[in-house]
Amino acid sequence: MSDFNSSGRVGCLDGLRGLAALWVLIGHAHLLTGFKVPVIGDPDLGVDLFIMLSGFLMVFHYQRRKGREPWEAKSTWITFWVRRYFRIAPLYYVMLIAALTLGPLVYDARMVIDAFNGVRPQLADRYLDSSVANYIAHLTFLFGLSRHYAYRTALPDWSIGLEMQFYAALPFIMMVVGRFGWLKGIVGVAAVGGAIAYFLHRTGYTFPMPTFLPLKLHIFAAGMLLAGALWTTKKRAYLFSGIAGLLVLIPVGGDMDALHHSTRIILVLTFFALIHTERLPSAAAKMTKPVSEWLGNGFFHNLGELSFGAYLIHLLVMQPVVAYLIKTTDINDPTRWALTLLITVPIVYGLAWVGYKFIEMPGQSIGRELTKPRVSA
Repeated sequence: MSDFNSSGRVGCLDGLRGLAALWVLIGHAHLLTGFKVPVIGDPDLGVDLFIMLSGFLMVFHYQRRKGREPWEAKSTWITFWVRRYFRIAPLYYVMLIAALTLGPLVYDARMVIDAFNGVRPQLADRYLDSSVANYIAHLTFLFGLSRHYAYRTALPDWSIGLEMQFYAALPFIMMVVGRFGWLKGIVGVAAVGGAIAYFLHRTGYTFPMPTFLPLKLHIFAAGMLLAGALWTTKKRAYLFSGIAGLLVLIPVGGDMDALHHSTRIILVLTFFALIHTERLPSAAAKMTKPVSEWLGNGFFHNLGELSFGAYLIHLLVMQPVVAYLIKTTDINDPTRWALTLLITVPIVYGLAWVGYKFIEMPGQSIGRELTKPRVSA
């Protein structure tokens, strides 16, 4: 089994979570300001890293708890779902209300941005639909299952609905893994997801974003395999990594050109190297172990803790900032991009800290309290 510290944490995951949120934020700054840079300017790749991390973390925590919380027990499912709900929902609900309330302001900003960049303008309904039906779809996290509501707020919340679908499916996925083994189980689940996605494509049933779980299940599966490799031999760990690399090449749920394919493979290999440093050749381990430890330091721990809030908040702040710079300044694209980040990053992470301190942490405490084992009198 791979090494991790006595608290049961893989320290570099904090840094990876924090960097994934920054990647999405920086990528959106590129898109909105018209400053085009490959890879780092593509927020969807940052989301893929988030998804892979989610698949990893869910399996990692399950493996540590499976002795006392086996998936065969339905009480485990309830415990898991309650914890995840109170991890995601409190801050999301606050930001959902903010997004739907501020929708007209953000929409006006987006129209300025799209006109400046010469791109097709966003549909008004994405920002202006404050209907009861839209609220219900998002409050229940069912919006990702609907083409109509999947992309209908000013938040980048399409991936939040996707995440909640993954949580709903995880107990059943792990039961499949328990029955058929890691490789057969995970590959089989990913194949089913790919087949469903292909069927949807053939029938013309498309989503505005890959909000439906089968469209991204292979990315979750890659992260799950990298976690499962922690509890296997060195030889099989390399095999798991290779299969994970193949899974991310399944051509659904995003851009499929050579650059995106190669970037996803690099993400898998980098992820593997950082969490399996002791299984690498000595020269490679000497280079990767300090990086892995560095990503687990105090700064990156805090960056990781604020990643969810930063992800949810950043577009509400960034789009008015970019629109203001477009209307009031005559500067080139790189300068506009840099100024956008200079203004946006402190505001976003300041708000993310407030959300983490006063909404996320209390919400997680409620989840833990509700699922605490009760001692019989």
